[in-house]
Amino acid sequence: MTDDLSLFDFTLPRDHIATEPARPRDMAQLLHVVPPALAGTDDATLSLHRIRNLPELLKEGDLLVANDTEVIRAKMEARRGDAKIGITLDRILPEGQWHALARNARKLRPGDRLHFEDDPVTADVRTNEGDGAVTLRFSVEGDEFDDFLERRAALALPPYIARPNGPTEADNSDYRTIFSRFRGAVAAPTAGLHFTEELLEALAARGIQKQTLTLHVGAGTFLPVRSTIAEHKMHAEWGHIDEETARLINETRANGGRVVAVGTTSLRLLESAADEQGIVHPWTGETSIFIRPGYRFRAVDALLTNFHLPRSTLFMLVCAFAGTETMRHAYHHAIAEGLRFYSYGDACLLERAP
Repeated sequence: MTDDLSLFDFTLPRDHIATEPARPRDMAQLLHVVPPALAGTDDATLSLHRIRNLPELLKEGDLLVANDTEVIRAKMEARRGDAKIGITLDRILPEGQWHALARNARKLRPGDRLHFEDDPVTADVRTNEGDGAVTLRFSVEGDEFDDFLERRAALALPPYIARPNGPTEADNSDYRTIFSRFRGAVAAPTAGLHFTEELLEALAARGIQKQTLTLHVGAGTFLPVRSTIAEHKMHAEWGHIDEETARLINETRANGGRVVAVGTTSLRLLESAADEQGIVHPWTGETSIFIRPGYRFRAVDALLTNFHLPRSTLFMLVCAFAGTETMRHAYHHAIAEGLRFYSYGDACLLERAP
């Protein structure tokens, strides 16, 4: 596995960063990427479509696996005495505690109590891990905690989606996928944002099944690698694959169909749950799997994903999946063609390199 971070760097013009989604969602552009070994050519084959053309690019018997997590309002302002503390929830921990990223975290000590303006809800600091990571225990749980987030928190939109006055009312629906079911994610599984009811009906008519799993996407998912690749530490995220989903995935592959992951979050959980023979097992727990070139894929045959940040673990993942040179070429082509990047942007359908 390479530790050369420059291989995963590229220059993206700022006007290529999407700040609004395509409308309707399935009109986003879709770059189909076929690696040279599959295309039978010296270079990767690249073809441009729309998301609504996805049924034509897949095959009868294929299985789409999407992430059914639902984004919560996770960003809030707290006070410890006169000090302002910015809090972004990351993931829920056992016994109801929350792992969070805190601005001005160096001021926090175990036992400190945080207040949220005149709200009766408080949070106690349990640990300070350094590097802005803390563990909090809120004074309420369940429905009361959900109500608190509705009152005091906002969507933790990625910093590249410019919102000087905070998330808009449109963001509350735009940043939610059609698969959303179980609350707990801080960031949206963005490949799922492209789907509409009409697209799902067209896929079903083509003989393409769909199934869901759950991975609660954390705040650290989209962070660039700031040290070296070898030293980078992935943030853990909680996921679940039930018996029915595992059974359908294994049946699909046994019958010659392909497993198509909708997004890198679905792919990471599927690979976490697969054994050496590629059998996916029911799975519940946290994963911090770091997929980069050199990784041998076991469970996923194709990947639908958005365009990712330079020097990010997600760009490394797609390079591992389709080949580093293939993806560098594909991203250069996408920029030249004016495709839109990141969460609200366009997408690519990647065939897995042998």
